[in-house]
This record gives sequence, structure tokens and C-alpha cells, in this order.
Amino acid sequence: MPSITLPDGSVRSYDAPVSAFDVAMSIGERLARACVGCFINDELSDLSTVIDADCELKLVTEKTREKKDDPDALQLLRHSTAHVMAEAIQRVIPEAMLVYGPPVDNGFYYDIAFPEDRPLKDGDFEAIETEMASIVKEDRKFTRYDLEYSEGLEKVKSEGSKYKLDNAHAAHRAGSMTLSFYATGEPGKDWEDLCRGPHVPSTGRIGAFKIMSLASSYWHGDENSDRLTRVYGTAFFNKKDLNAHLERLEEAKKRDHRVLGKKLKLFHIDEAVGQGLILWTPNGSVLRKELQQFIAAELEKQGYHEVFTPHIGKLDLYRTSGHFPYYAESQFPPLIERDHMVQLSDEGCSCAQLSNHMKTGEIEGFMLKPMNCPHHIKIYDSQPHSYKDLPVRLAEFGTVYRWEQSGELNGMTRVRGFTQDDAHLFCTPEQVGHEVQGCLSLVKTIFNILGMDDYRVRVGLRDPDSGKYTGDPSNWDKAEKACLEAAESLGVPFTQEPGEAAFYGPKIDFVVKDVIGREWQLGTVQVDYNLPERFDLSYIGADNEKHRPVMIHRAPFGSMERFIGVLIEHFAGAFPVWLAPEQVRVLPISEKSNEYAGEVLSALHAVGIRATLDDADTRVQAKIKQGAEMKLPYMLIVGPRDAENRAVSVRAHGIQKDLGAMPLDNFVSAIAEEYRTKGRSSVKDRFQLVSV
Repeated sequence: MPSITLPDGSVRSYDAPVSAFDVAMSIGERLARACVGCFINDELSDLSTVIDADCELKLVTEKTREKKDDPDALQLLRHSTAHVMAEAIQRVIPEAMLVYGPPVDNGFYYDIAFPEDRPLKDGDFEAIETEMASIVKEDRKFTRYDLEYSEGLEKVKSEGSKYKLDNAHAAHRAGSMTLSFYATGEPGKDWEDLCRGPHVPSTGRIGAFKIMSLASSYWHGDENSDRLTRVYGTAFFNKKDLNAHLERLEEAKKRDHRVLGKKLKLFHIDEAVGQGLILWTPNGSVLRKELQQFIAAELEKQGYHEVFTPHIGKLDLYRTSGHFPYYAESQFPPLIERDHMVQLSDEGCSCAQLSNHMKTGEIEGFMLKPMNCPHHIKIYDSQPHSYKDLPVRLAEFGTVYRWEQSGELNGMTRVRGFTQDDAHLFCTPEQVGHEVQGCLSLVKTIFNILGMDDYRVRVGLRDPDSGKYTGDPSNWDKAEKACLEAAESLGVPFTQEPGEAAFYGPKIDFVVKDVIGREWQLGTVQVDYNLPERFDLSYIGADNEKHRPVMIHRAPFGSMERFIGVLIEHFAGAFPVWLAPEQVRVLPISEKSNEYAGEVLSALHAVGIRATLDDADTRVQAKIKQGAEMKLPYMLIVGPRDAENRAVSVRAHGIQKDLGAMPLDNFVSAIAEEYRTKGRSSVKDRFQLVSV
């Protein structure tokens, strides 16, 4: 006689075991039809799951109350579509052997072993999708059944797949005493797969799907093991959502920062230098410099002091901070002094012995810094401080180095060397709330100037059941309270996420949604009671006794590389005037106008505008096309009449014809003002036109 507690706190009691679907029906038939799954005591489950004990139940529908796709519903849908795709593939290529097929962000995949003489090709997609459509139309139920482990193992063995047999053994090693199977229809009659589930009620709930691409993979991710084919797909509850997703993908291709970065000559990655290491070209350097000058001016207003620190530090520094050896897998290998290394080599020291010596501290070395904070701590600790000195705010555009796997590197958004707009604040416990507020206001200022108004806040808290966090629990309580209060004061949506804190303290992350709906984690603020303890930091309080400061880590941009990669895609390379590497290009109609074009160029340079002159002996339409491809904010076309009237014909990016003629002095003052105000006043405003 289970009693079931619903999210609104109401309790429903039943005289016998009942399925989640039956509970939904007892609430309302319309709700039951909208449901695709449920959470039973926080575990995502099939809607058909029978409940025979007291529990908490949350029903999962296609849409949330806000009319948005429920991410849990999409996970169920996509896992189910992976099964439908696998069945369809085996209809087209019966010899295909399935490995595993999970849902992932924006879709799903299935790793499959194909016979050498019949590999899967892009040309097979249409046939497979036709079979998938047939399976969806049949609206067959996803039926789960469980077998005791030994019986289930015999069933898997009889099917002859070493991959599924391996999956069964893995489930048993994880503690499962049964094996679960899903039939797309009736067990023993229709297609089946070894699977933990859960799934949507039937194939008919799959509204729209598409096979996206193929990639190579390896069994267990081991390149020395069997080579597999990874088949990617996506699915939505309706065709409209699928089409919108595909349109976003097409738009994302156009905005790809790797393509635009090369086209606009913003950055370069060279194999001879190393993957994940960015070479900033002159154009990209202008963009980066403008951002750095902008943030530096804001920091000066808030009383920050700029510092500079070296790119390496001693291992002991990072032993004290906790970064070494606990995070050694994400750091570059340590550097050992040359003479010491020669001595160890002569003594026959093995790599394993060397690693152990470094972990225990018997051998000293250096490390490419993975973090700036230990260096800033040492600057703070280099002189005594009174409570009257606090807060001390130290800022640096500091380059750090992290070891990323080559397969995870991605242009500027995932690199091995990057520069953080980093700062560390040392304050009294009473100042924490105010200082966190100041950090958050700085991030808001940056996002507002850049037009990135659609963002949410994520508060990373510790997981009470995890041992990865260091420090006094009472300090953690105070730090988490300060972060939550600061996040609440922002007036934007925020979530609490246990387990997402840094090892030394809670954090506030800003997740920005770009113009095509993608989310990027950018700025971060972290409250830290632990590193001051590890480094024995202090200040003299009003009572003339030593006290421990609180440390706040803050990086509004995060990584300059990642932030600019996101900006490239956000603006599709068409930067606002203040960020554009080339703000204006002067285009004389013919050689007769070159002299006046030079005067226009000089007038722009005189007010600090980044302008160039295209006096090539080509038609002006060709020059305009080339300037448009470079996404220049403004082009000025000048001819004899313009010279006579001391005017320029203005063409703005995104507008297919000239705005019209404008007195030269007016344009110069207007663009200087647009540059100075970072777009709050623009040349186009002078023409009373809406910016495109």
C-alpha cells in the first residue's frame, strides 16, 4: 500500500502496487498523455515502473511549465531514438554488432562494429532513416524485463556479441545482480537490446529525428583495441524543434571562430609551436588589447592594483596550495634542475621513482603555473597588513598552462596555454559580502557593454558526501552563504549545484547564452577560506591580534582565449567599432581621388581611429566586396564630388547601400564618439537609422 509524495507536497495512497503512469492518470488523463517518464526518489525511470513502496514521485513531461523542452524528457527521447536507430541499422546491415548508445548533449550516438566488407557510409543514412520512420510509425512499446544475472548472461552469450557480453560483466562488477533488457515491442518477438534504460513509453513518442554524422571510436576508448564506428544522431518531440536545431547548427558553422579567426586574421595555431597554443596575430592582438584596456579601466575604478608574476613556480609552492600532486593529470610535467636531472640519470633513477620522489618532496623542481593564485598570495604575504589596509585587491593578466588531451582541444575555446583576467582579493570576513557584490557588478558591466544580456548564474557548492574538499566545514558554510546571498542580489536566474565547488571553496559561474542560443561558461567568482589557511596568511586586527583573511578569486572574462573565441562567434566576426581591429577603410573611386582619400585617412588617425586606405587600381565595387567580407564596421567611398564638398559617402556593415554623404568633420567626430562610448552613440544614429 504505497504512499506517493508529489512535488507539491501532496500525498496519494494506493491499496496495491501502482505504475507511475497510473498515478499520472489518477491526476488527469491530459497529464498522463504528456508524460514520458518519471523520477522515483530522484532516479529517472520508465513511466511503466511499478511502485510498491513509499516514495517521492516527479512526473516528466515533454515540456516544462515554462513551455520549454524538459531536458530530462529529451534525454529519455534521445536514448530511445538511439535504440530505434540501432534496430534500423541492423535491418540495413544485419552483421552490425552493437556496443553501446547513450544520449549526449543535443543528441545521442551508438558505437557499432561493422564488418570490414560492409562499413557504414553517409550514403546509408537515407535508408536507415526510412527504417527508423517505419519503426516510429508502428508505435511499439519499450518493454523492460529483468533476468537474474546468470540467466541473463546466458542469453547474452547466445546472441554472440562480445561487446554486449562485456557490458553485462561490467554491470555485474558494478554490483547488479540482474540484467535488464528492453524490447521494442514484445519480448522474444521484437527487436531487443541489453540496456539499463529508461525510455519513453513507445516509439511513437519520437516526433522527429536525424542521423547527423559518423566518427571513429575505439572499444573502451583504447586505440589499441577494436576500432568502432560512432553514429551520431539527434531527436526532438516535433519537427519544428528539429528544424530550429538544424538551423542553429548551420548558423553555428557560419560563426565558427576557427574559420572566422583565420579569415579575419585574428589568431593562428601552428603544429611547429604546438596544439592548444595560440599565436595572436596583429588583428587579434588589437581585439585582445581593447578588452584588456577596458577591464583595466574598470579595475582602477574599484581600487585594484596590477601585478606581474612569472610563468613558473617551485613545486613546493603548489604542494602548499594543493594543486600538486592532486591535480597532476591536468598540469604539464614538472621541470627538474638540469644538474640534478643528470645526477639522477647517472644513478639509474626510473621515471616511476622520479615521480614518487617529486610527490614526496624529496626532489624539488618547477612547474609551468596552472594557477596565478599562489603567486598573488606570496605578493600579499611579502609585507605585513593591518585591517585598515584591507581589502587588498591584486589583478593580473596572467598566463597559465594546463595539460589538455589532444582530442579535447578546440580552437581558442579549449587550449593548453591561456591568459586569465585574474584577480585575488584579500579581505576581512566582514567584507566578504560587499567584495563579492563588487566582483559580480564588474561581470555585469562587462556583459552589458558587450550586449550579452541573456545569462544565468550557477552557484557551485560542495557535495557533503565527497572527500575532495579541504578546510573547516564552518568556513565553508560562511562562504556558501555569502555566495548565495550575492547571487540572489543580481536579479537574474540562478541555480545551486552541489558538487561543483572548487576544492578550496564555493564559486559563482556566469553562463552566457549567445545570439543563437548556445550557452558558454565565462566569468567566475570564488570565495576561499582555505588557501589563506594553507599559506598561514594574516593581518593585524583592531584588537592588535593576528587574524586570517578571506580570499576571493575573480576572473570576469575567465580565459582571454576562450572569451574572445566566444565573442567571435557571438558577433559572427562583425565586431562593434571599439573592438574592430580595422574600424574604417577609405575607398577612393579612382586615382584622381587618392589625394583627398589620404586627407580623410589622416583626419581619422588624428582622433585615434584604426583606419586604412585601399588605393589599389581596382573597381570600387570590388573594394567594397572585399571590405564587406572582412566585416569592417565602416567604409568611406570618396570621389571628386566628396573632395569638393569635404564629405564622405558612408557604408556601414550589414547595409547593402551607402547611408549617404556626410561632412567629413561630422563623420570623424561621430565615429570618435562611437569608439569612446563603446557604441552607445554611433555614426548610424547621426543618419537616424537602426543598426543592422
